[in-house]
Amino acid sequence: MNYSVVIPAAGQGKRMQAGQNKQFIELEGKPVIIHTLAIFEADENCKEIIVVANQRETEQVKSLLVAHKLSKATKIVAGGSERQQSVYNGLKAVEESEIVLVHDGARPFVEEKHLNNLVNKAKTIGAATLAVPVKDTIKRVDADFVVETMERSSLWAIQTPQAFHLSLIKQAHKEAEIANFLGTDDASLVEQSGQAVAIVSGDYLNIKLTTPEDLVFAKAIMETKRREKP
Repeated sequence: MNYSVVIPAAGQGKRMQAGQNKQFIELEGKPVIIHTLAIFEADENCKEIIVVANQRETEQVKSLLVAHKLSKATKIVAGGSERQQSVYNGLKAVEESEIVLVHDGARPFVEEKHLNNLVNKAKTIGAATLAVPVKDTIKRVDADFVVETMERSSLWAIQTPQAFHLSLIKQAHKEAEIANFLGTDDASLVEQSGQAVAIVSGDYLNIKLTTPEDLVFAKAIMETKRREKP
């Protein structure tokens, strides 16, 4: 099924300590954001890519899109002060599809097969997110003391993309804006509105580049993928 995708890339990623927007950090000669966009450019089911950029970086992003011949990324939208506002700005620019994905610009390793599974689930349920079961023991802590050990079998680490019926996620954002509710992700806005969100099994390699250590993992993942190519 066809879909559009909104890629928020306006955050400065201070935890990366790179002195620049982490989207522009190069991996094997290409900025992170280009690796991410190329996945959707190659997927025939993706009909349009909306990039949400910091207003000061719009021209830089535009130059990268031209240089790397990303024809589906025809819209660059200015971001807001929070990721949630940036995504909402991007959603307002979607025109092509009933289903829209929201995907982190700094998550460049999602597999096309997982995109297809996610879109199909969202078509049926209305909202779905990629996720993987938590492998570590998780403890809830207060003032440096363990309060409880969580039941691991019911815990999942949430990833992106997250997929939605366009009308559903736009309404969830509108309601959150009115209520001054700031969610941790887009799925949490749908949850807040009382709608169901389905889980679709993802891949542990679909990491988000957040801290300097993640770049080490990213290079290892790229090397692994290169060896796996026929």
